[in-house]
Amino acid sequence: RCWLGTGVLACSLTVLSVHGLYSASDDVVELNPSNFNREVMQSDSLWLVEFYAPWCGHCKNLAPEWKKAATALKGIVKVGAVDADQHNSLGGQYGVRGFPTIKIFGANKHKPEDYQGGRSSQAIVDSALNALRSLVKDRLGGKTGGSDSGRQSGGGAGNKKDVVELTDDNFDSTVLDSGDVWMVEFFAPWCGHCKNLEPEWTAAASEVKEQTKGKVKLGAVDATVHQGLASRYGIRGFPTIKIFRKGEEPEDYQGGRTRTDIVAHALDLYSDNIPPPELREILSEDILKKTCEDYQLCIISVLPHILDTGASGRNSYLEVMRTMAEKYKKKMWGWLWTEAGAQMELESSLGIGGFGYPAMAAINARKMKFALLRGSFSETGIHEFLRELSVGRGSTATVGGGALPKINTVEPWDGKDGVLPTEDDIDLSDVDLDELEKTEL
Repeated sequence: RCWLGTGVLACSLTVLSVHGLYSASDDVVELNPSNFNREVMQSDSLWLVEFYAPWCGHCKNLAPEWKKAATALKGIVKVGAVDADQHNSLGGQYGVRGFPTIKIFGANKHKPEDYQGGRSSQAIVDSALNALRSLVKDRLGGKTGGSDSGRQSGGGAGNKKDVVELTDDNFDSTVLDSGDVWMVEFFAPWCGHCKNLEPEWTAAASEVKEQTKGKVKLGAVDATVHQGLASRYGIRGFPTIKIFRKGEEPEDYQGGRTRTDIVAHALDLYSDNIPPPELREILSEDILKKTCEDYQLCIISVLPHILDTGASGRNSYLEVMRTMAEKYKKKMWGWLWTEAGAQMELESSLGIGGFGYPAMAAINARKMKFALLRGSFSETGIHEFLRELSVGRGSTATVGGGALPKINTVEPWDGKDGVLPTEDDIDLSDVDLDELEKTEL
C-alpha cells in the first residue's frame, strides 16, 4: 500500500507534479469538500468512494478497474473518488492513512464501512451489489439507517445540543482553557441573517462533532445578553463568527454560511491539529523501506557520532527535526535519522560520504531521486531547503545504485552520552609491538 502524504513536492523531485486520476469524461464522480456533503451525505444512493493520491502506484493500477466498475454500476450504485492528497481534510475526516482506501457509504452515511474486496472491476461490482442487496433488505425490514440526518437544505437537521451555549460566565473555562478548536457565533435574536444561519450552524455542529471526534466545537453567544463578551471581542455586526485556538489570538471566520462551508472549514482546522509524524531512528532495513516506500517523501538526517556531540548536542538536532516535522505535518512525510558511520552504504548512496555532519536528504523512493540540504542544519535552513524543493528550484540526483541501499541492523540510541573504549576493550593481540616500535624510531 501507498501511505498518506498530503503535500506534493512539486517538482524538484521531478516526478511529483501529477494530476488527478479521473476526469469529467469518466463515470467516476470526482468528489471534494465542496460537493461531498451534497453528493454523498445527502444522497439516498449507495456510494463506493475511493480515497487516492495521484502519485500512488497502487492507485494508478486501480484506476482503470475503478472506471470499469463505475460504468457497469451506472444508475445502480454511485462510484466516486477523492484526491485525498489535495483534499487531505476530507481524507482525515474518514481516518484515511493509506492509499487507495475504499469506503462504502450505505444507509448510515455517517458510518461508512471499509471495503475489503478485491481490486478488479468484477470484485468491485460484486461487492457493490452485495452491499446494495443488504441496503434494500434493511429498508424492507423498516431500518432507515439514519442517512436523512445528513439533510440540511430546506429542512433543518442536527442536534441543537451540539451547539454549545456560551455565556459571560462559562466562556473562559469552556473555550479559552480548552485544548480544542472553537468556532463561535456571536448573534442577536432579532437578526434575520442570524435566523438564516441557525439551522446551518446547528447541522454543521452535529457533523463536525462526529467527524472530528469532538476536537473542533461550535458554540454560540447571544451578544445582546452577554455584552461583556461582545465588547471584549469587538463585535459590531451580526452574525460574527470567530475562531479560537488555545494560546492564540482569535481570528475572524471569512468563509461561507452554509453547512458545507462551515464543515469544510472546521475539517481544515482539525487537520491543522493532527499530531506530527514520528521521528524514527534507522535501526533496520524494514524501517527505512517502510518509511521511504510508504510515504511520498522521506526526510533523512545523518547526525554526528555521539562522541562528537554528546546527548545534549544530539537532542538539539533531533529537536530541530521534530520542529520541522510539526511544521510540515500536513504533508505527512516520513522522518528518519541515523548516526554518522552507522549506515555507510546509505551515506554513500546519497553522496554524503563521511563528512559534513549533520546532513539531510529528501528522497523520493518511487523514482529513486534525492536532494541534499546545502544550507545550515537549522529550522531556517531546513525550511528553506524544503520550500525551495516545493517550488521546483532544488537540484536532484539519482540514488546511488538506483535502489535503496543495504541497511545494517543496529541497536537504538540509549539517550546517553557516548563512552570512549577503555584499554581493556582494545584487542592488541594482532599488533606486532616490535614492528610498531621500529616504525616509530
